[in-house]
Amino acid sequence: MSIEQKVAQEQNIAPSLGGGGAPGTKDAGVHAKGSRSKTYLALSAIVVVVVLGLALGLGLGLGLKHSSKNHSSSTAGSPSPSNSSSPAEDSQASLLVPPWRSNVEDYTLDIEGWDFNAPPTTREYNFTISEIELSPDGVFRQVIAINGRFPGPLIRANMGDRILIHVQNNLPNGTAFHWHGLYQNGTNWMDGTAGITQCPIPPGASFTYNFTVENQFGTYWYHTHYSTTNGDGPVGPLIIHSPDEVKMQKYYDVDQVVLIQDWYHDYSQALLPDYLASGDENSEPVPDNGLIQGTNYFNCSTLDSDSGYVCEQNSTRAVFTVEHGKRYRYRLINTGAFATFEFSIDNHPLSVIEADGTATEPLSVHRLDIAVAQRYSIVINANQSAGSNYWMRAQMNTFCFGGPNPILDPDVMALITYANSTDEPTNSTDWKEAVDVQCVGLNSSLLTPFFESEAPPATIMYAIAANFQIGDYALDRAYINGTSWVMADVPTLNQAVAGLQAANSSFTTSGVSSAFSASQYVIDIPNWAVVDLLITNYDEGAHPFHFHGHTFWVLASSPDQYFDWSTYNGLNRTLSNVMRRDTLMIDAYGWALIRFVADNPGLWALHCHISWHMESGLLMQFQARNDIMRTWTIPSDVLGLCSA
Repeated sequence: MSIEQKVAQEQNIAPSLGGGGAPGTKDAGVHAKGSRSKTYLALSAIVVVVVLGLALGLGLGLGLKHSSKNHSSSTAGSPSPSNSSSPAEDSQASLLVPPWRSNVEDYTLDIEGWDFNAPPTTREYNFTISEIELSPDGVFRQVIAINGRFPGPLIRANMGDRILIHVQNNLPNGTAFHWHGLYQNGTNWMDGTAGITQCPIPPGASFTYNFTVENQFGTYWYHTHYSTTNGDGPVGPLIIHSPDEVKMQKYYDVDQVVLIQDWYHDYSQALLPDYLASGDENSEPVPDNGLIQGTNYFNCSTLDSDSGYVCEQNSTRAVFTVEHGKRYRYRLINTGAFATFEFSIDNHPLSVIEADGTATEPLSVHRLDIAVAQRYSIVINANQSAGSNYWMRAQMNTFCFGGPNPILDPDVMALITYANSTDEPTNSTDWKEAVDVQCVGLNSSLLTPFFESEAPPATIMYAIAANFQIGDYALDRAYINGTSWVMADVPTLNQAVAGLQAANSSFTTSGVSSAFSASQYVIDIPNWAVVDLLITNYDEGAHPFHFHGHTFWVLASSPDQYFDWSTYNGLNRTLSNVMRRDTLMIDAYGWALIRFVADNPGLWALHCHISWHMESGLLMQFQARNDIMRTWTIPSDVLGLCSA
C-alpha cells in the first residue's frame, strides 16, 4: 500500500459528495462565521447592499461574482454535477498529488547542487495570474492561481542576484505583488504595495518586477498586496541564500519549505462586506479549514445538505518522507489571512534556527506559535524508529477567533513518514504540554541572533496606538492614531516624489505629514534617524505587525496595556545582539517597543498582517530619506500603471 493510500485510509475516505448540489446552485451567505447569523433579514440585505457600494467607493475592488457560491462553467479541477463518488480504494489516482498543486518536492531545496558562492546573476520568473476552480481540501471554490498552480512556485536566488518577475494579470480585478521581508533599498517602487508604492496592475495587463536582493538572506515569501486577495491563493516561498548560510548548515542535512495557512471555502471579497458591516469590532470570518503545503483533509459530511458547496471526499494530507539519521530544516511560513498556528511534530523536538530572515542560535521547543506572515526555520532529527510514521501538526489557536465555526477542525496535520515505511497510518500522540489558550506569539527575547549585531541608541521616538471602532456608515474600521487607512488612488510614493521635487514644504516637514489625504497616516522621519517606535494595542485581539523595507530590533514587549516610561532610559542605549525581525505579534491590550534605522528611502507600510484588519484600515506609513527621494525618477512602467 502506498503512503497516499495509507493517508487516505487514515482519513476514512468514502464515496460521497458532501454538501450536495452542482456548480451554479450555490446561494449566498452560508459561510460560517463567529457571531454571525446564517439567516438574513430583509433589512440586513439592504445594509449589505449599501456596504458594497461604500466598499467599492473605498477602492476595495470587490468583484463579488467570484464567490464560490456563484460558479459559472466548469473549469480546471471542477467536478461535473453527476460526479458523486470517489474512486475505489484500489484506484487511488485522485488521491495522489493533482497536477495543479505544488507539493513537498517542489519546495525541497537542493543544497549540494546549489552554488552559494556564485557571482551575481539574473534570475527570471513568469507569473500568469488567473482564477481557477480548485479543491485544495475537497471543497471546490475559485482560487487565484499562479501559472495554473496552487500554492505558487518557489523563487530562489543568492544575495546580490537580480530578480525579474513578469506578471500577467488575467484576473477581473487589479493586483500587485509584495516580496515580503525584502528591503528593496533603492527600488521602493518594486515593493508591490497597491496605493503606496504602485497602482494595481490592471486586468489584462502585464508588469515586470525588477529588483536586486542585497544585504539579506533567509526565508521570505510573496503574496498579493491588494485588498484581501492574498487569502485566495496567490502566495509562495522566496528563499535568498548567502555564503554565510553555509555556516548554518552544520545543523541540518536536508532543506525544505513548509507552507501553512488558514483556508476559506468562499472568496475573500465575498466575506469582506459582511465583516465590515458586522457592527462588531471582533467578528472576523473564521476559517473553514487549514492547509499544509496547499492541502488537507476535509469531512464533506460536516456541510449542511443545502449549503450549496460542491465537496468531493478525495482530499488528502501532505506527506513528508524522512530518512533515519538525517536532520531536516523546515522553513515554516504562515501564508494565511487570519489564524495563528501552533506547530509541532510528534516525538520530534524542534530546534529553532531562524526567524523572519534572522539566523538564530538553536532554541529547543516542543511547540512553536507562528502568527500570520511570520517565518521560522526549525530542525528536527529523524532519530525515531525506521519505518514509522508521525503527525506534523499545525493547530489553529481558536482563542484568537471571535466565535466558533462548526465545520472547522482546527487540528491541521501532515504525515512524517520514515523511508520504506510499511506501518499503517500513524496513531502517534501530541506532546503532553497544553496548547496555548491565549493569542500570543513566540517571545522574541528567547531568540539569540547567530550573527551578532548592535542596536544603536535612538535619536527620535514615536508612539502609535491601534484600535477598532464603528466608523462612518456603521462600518467596522481600524485606526492608528485616529486614522483609518484607505488605499489611495495615486500612490503616496508618487505624491511624495512629485512634492519633494516641487519643493513643497508639506512634504519636507518632519513628524506627522500634512501632505496627504486624511486617510493616510504618514510620519516623515528626519534623514538617518534611529527610531524607537512604541506600538500600543488597545484591541482585545492580538495583531501581527509587519514593517515593509526594514527589519527592526525588538527591545521589549508586554501584555500589560501601559508602557512603564521609567524603564526607557535603560533601553535607549547601544544594545548588543538584540533579535531583529520584520513581523511581530503585539499582545491584546499590550505593547511592543521596537527600534529601526531610517536609512531606506521611500514610503514604507507598517500594518497588521491579518487581511481583514489591514483592509479595515490598520495601516500607516513612514517616509524616509527625503534627500534621496527628491532625486528619484520613478520608472515609466511603474507610473504607467496609474494611467492604464
